[in-house]
Amino acid sequence: MNPGTGGLVASSFPRLVEALGACLVAALAAGPALAQAQPPQPPSAAPAPATGTAPRGQPERVNFAEAVRRASVQATPTVVAAEELRRAAALLGEVRSAALPLLSGQASYTRLDGDRRSSSGVVATRDQESAAAILQLPLVAPSRWTSWAHASEQVGVARASEADVRRQTVLSAARAYLAILAQKRVVGVSRSARDIAKVRFEFAHARRSGGIGNAVDEFRSEQQLATSEVQLANGELGLTRAQEALGVLTSSQGPLDAVEEPAFEPVGTPDALAAAEARRLDVRVAQARLDAAAHVARDSWADWLPTLVATGQVFYQHPATLLTPQTGWQVQFVLSLPVYEGGLRGAQRQERDALAREASASLDGTLRQVRSDVRLGLEAVARQEAALTSARLAAERGRAVLQLSIESYRAGATNDLDVSTAQQQSRDADLSAVIAEDAVRQARLDLLAGLGQFP
Repeated sequence: MNPGTGGLVASSFPRLVEALGACLVAALAAGPALAQAQPPQPPSAAPAPATGTAPRGQPERVNFAEAVRRASVQATPTVVAAEELRRAAALLGEVRSAALPLLSGQASYTRLDGDRRSSSGVVATRDQESAAAILQLPLVAPSRWTSWAHASEQVGVARASEADVRRQTVLSAARAYLAILAQKRVVGVSRSARDIAKVRFEFAHARRSGGIGNAVDEFRSEQQLATSEVQLANGELGLTRAQEALGVLTSSQGPLDAVEEPAFEPVGTPDALAAAEARRLDVRVAQARLDAAAHVARDSWADWLPTLVATGQVFYQHPATLLTPQTGWQVQFVLSLPVYEGGLRGAQRQERDALAREASASLDGTLRQVRSDVRLGLEAVARQEAALTSARLAAERGRAVLQLSIESYRAGATNDLDVSTAQQQSRDADLSAVIAEDAVRQARLDLLAGLGQFP
């Protein structure tokens, strides 16, 4: 070995070790965020979302409340559901019109090739003008009245459906927001591991260049650095995907970034199941559909009743004819009684009964799902919180082992393979803690949704 080179390596050895230790200290400084995470602040304490346009290439930063608001107001599913509600109201107007009076007017002009004559004189003149105003008034129309009532109930069903779609959209946006927070932690862990691996490679390369190291340590550290670079790139790509997903779910013009950790505090009570059934919007939708379908089936008797319509008309005829004076009026009462229509009404009744049974089965299934969601949510929160405690302990011990391995390697008590193994295990433990934290947040959110407390 060249003495000058050996002296250079000997003098740079402490600096490289110090750099490696500094990277480890930085990782340990970030570690308490995983091992000793503070309770999240409620959305109201978060900074206000940005109001201006985000710089090109950078996602707009929003807090949790703003992301939920956008999903509730401008997301595509909520907009479509709102339009469906307006459509149901318009259909109500169409059905209602059949049960209300109808006033219409008509006028005509007739040009003949000549007067029509008979032995007694002119029967029809060449030019004829006529006009009439007609009023139709349903006096007895049970089928129209029941259709009116059924259409009113459908508006209520559409309103409940719109609220449930809004709930599902907001819930999806909230999960996407949490995914961004988790992916940010993954990127942080991967970047810290990359920095440590980079210093280790530089250290191993300097030792080998100085003639006091070996190729195995250098190649191993270089392989660890390359692997860390890949893991960091994958983590950053995952973060970009999560930000794009939140932007799509909120119908924003670009990706969105999460800036706070929301606080989820489910409130469990002894009657949590009953409260959830009364509060959940999907249960209200299923109940509204059952009530509407059952009402339609019960009112099938109205199809067999007669319909009585009064028609009044005032007219003008010029010139007057033998049968039609120049002005006049008339009233007509029309009674319609269905007798036989080929089995139409019986088939309609069977269809309505089937729809009512389907709605009942759907409500039963929704109630079972609500009970399952509450039971599973309570169990998941308890188990995921216990798992998070263990994961944080494992991450803390992993970082301690890594620190001891580096100190032992500096003292010559261990080799580079021990440091590499400790580094990989520490990174895996940190990632497990990140996954456990995200699982706890997701479990609490799912429990809130199951109890009907979010949104």
